[in-house]
Amino acid sequence: MKLDDVKKLHQKKYRAEFGHYLVEGEHLIIELQKALTTPSAAKQITLYITESRQDWAQALNADYNLVVVSEKQMARLSDTKTPQGVVACVPLPALNQDSSPVTQRCIFLHEVQDPGNLGTIIRNLAWFGGFRLLLSPNSVDPFNSKVVRASMGAIFHLPIEIDVPLDTLPERFTKLAYLDLKGKNINASEFGEYDCYLFGNEARGVPIEKVADSHAKAFTIAGSGAIDSLNLANSVAICAYQLSTQESR
Repeated sequence: MKLDDVKKLHQKKYRAEFGHYLVEGEHLIIELQKALTTPSAAKQITLYITESRQDWAQALNADYNLVVVSEKQMARLSDTKTPQGVVACVPLPALNQDSSPVTQRCIFLHEVQDPGNLGTIIRNLAWFGGFRLLLSPNSVDPFNSKVVRASMGAIFHLPIEIDVPLDTLPERFTKLAYLDLKGKNINASEFGEYDCYLFGNEARGVPIEKVADSHAKAFTIAGSGAIDSLNLANSVAICAYQLSTQESR
């Protein structure tokens, strides 16, 4: 891929066209390497480095395709104010709906818009483990560079599906749950009995009327009542923690 095309990968349409995305910075590239399942996977990755970062790249002991670029070229590839001098061009993973039986609990996000929120959610779910993330159409691209950075590398360790329509969930899952102020407390033991947990857009919540026929169950995170909402990423984290503690009992 030409350097000019690599720079375009900061835009979603070119990530889709070229089938690659960018990973920038030492920590993320080390996390990427941990997630590689076969030696041949590394050979599909191109690592762009400045001359001063060659020793670091060699120390990785990975079969990446190494390309040395100038500081000026690196500044063009970078999406940060202070480039670290290392950017990887990585093939996109399969993101379509998985037709095989799902063994993880599923978290569905409806039209999530904030890259920081999505990256934090990915990080939280990977921390607890045992989750699969489903994103509706019109959600932020999980391979947006801001999402990848906010995930701190967790995006390499979490199964993700994109463009999953909300109204298809009842066909796929027999038991759906969502958050609502009037729902049952998530401390209830039955909270852990569901296949898929729905979370809505940061501003509008879950349009539950679209899955009304599925008899989706409402739950709530108990609070003081002083305010009427929680940040989306915090809500998902609290629910993921609750599910993980129930599972370990």
